Amino acid sequence: MTAEHNGEVEPEVELTAFRLAASTAEDNLWAAPIQRVWMEQTPERFANRCLPLLIANQSGWLVINTETVRLTWDGGRLLDSVTIEYEGEPESRPFVSHFGSGIITYLVPYLFRTSPGWNLLVRGPSNCPKDGIYPLEGVVETDWATATFTMNWHLTRPGLTVTFARGEPVAMVVPQRRGDLERVSPRIRELSSDPALESSYKVWQASRQEFLADLDEGGLPRGKDWQRHYFRGRTTDGAVFPDHQTRLRISDFADERSREPVDERSREPVGERSREPVDE
Repeated sequence: MTAEHNGEVEPEVELTAFRLAASTAEDNLWAAPIQRVWMEQTPERFANRCLPLLIANQSGWLVINTETVRLTWDGGRLLDSVTIEYEGEPESRPFVSHFGSGIITYLVPYLFRTSPGWNLLVRGPSNCPKDGIYPLEGVVETDWATATFTMNWHLTRPGLTVTFARGEPVAMVVPQRRGDLERVSPRIRELSSDPALESSYKVWQASRQEFLADLDEGGLPRGKDWQRHYFRGRTTDGAVFPDHQTRLRISDFADERSREPVDERSREPVGERSREPVDE
């Protein structure tokens, strides 16, 4: 299959997850959903008006935890400085202590393969803050490596028990074309060197300052709508960007055992359960 990008036809990028153990019916690879529970819980759900957050929420695939586990670090550097307690009688024990120093390792139950020239960024679920623990990111050349990778988290608060619940995302994978960052030519210029851009920016800046000055004590606008120029793909002086995105259309992993499609609308927001729609 092919896809079109900036008017050019490009081959489809493959991302295959080979399951390492006996296959189960459990769905633990998701196209990342647009919602986050903490965003839903902000006043008037205002966080859902931040399009960069919404796009980042969807920018990858989530690995979903299948066993509830509680992790407690005593602050030491040894492997047994982390206590790992599973709930009930787990079918698997994917959380282990391999490195010490409060680092906990999640054993990803897949060997991933990507198209030639493509890596996987392995990271924590985007915009999912978790108290007492921090995700450690890595980049893997999954177009050739026959070794698996793990997802590692660093416990940051000795004595605090951190829980990963069953059904909670524990990792996020994002394909990246190898070499793209190295082709970038970064530079710094004065804004005044681009008069058209400077003029447009100043119109936006004045509009933004007026909007912020009228917010109430809770950070909500008084009697006026939120600024939505960026959400609509427009600048404040009326220019329209035709390739603007307000939502990503990322495919779910096709189950080649059943090929049953997954209805994205049935996905829970990441975090505690909530079914309120996102305000677009």
